[in-house]
Amino acid sequence: MSALAEGDTAPDFTLPASRDRTASLSSLRGKPVVVYFYPKADTSGCTKEACAFQEALPALGKSGLTIIGISRDKMKAIDAFADKYALDFPLASDENGTVSEAYGTWIEKSMYGRSYMGLDRATFLIDAEGRIARIWRKVKVTGHVKQVTAAAAEL
Repeated sequence: MSALAEGDTAPDFTLPASRDRTASLSSLRGKPVVVYFYPKADTSGCTKEACAFQEALPALGKSGLTIIGISRDKMKAIDAFADKYALDFPLASDENGTVSEAYGTWIEKSMYGRSYMGLDRATFLIDAEGRIARIWRKVKVTGHVKQVTAAAAEL
């Protein structure tokens, strides 16, 4: 599959999510959505990113924007993470990797000279018509939510 680009239709998904919810992109048609992929629940970078999105919910919610976080963790780990940090937005489990593959976030990584497959920290801002308005890949957590908030205000 070729890489997604801004202007493309966002791949639809329906995944189990925190607090016994289901995260479904098609059910949110008509509203802007932020879909962000994070490598692993309850790690330092992922915690910082999730808490930053949680803090930004009032500002993002004014525009009707919904946030969905996606990792390949099992639901037990995701639920514990959401509960530990009182995360109100859905965190979804893409345990089999089909959504990560569709969004091009399942990539080859390297650490200490060892290559392995892992989830790329990436964010997709999707407009009300279901088109990708902005893509951030290889996200650096610090300041990222401010970038997303500014871009969402332009929708």
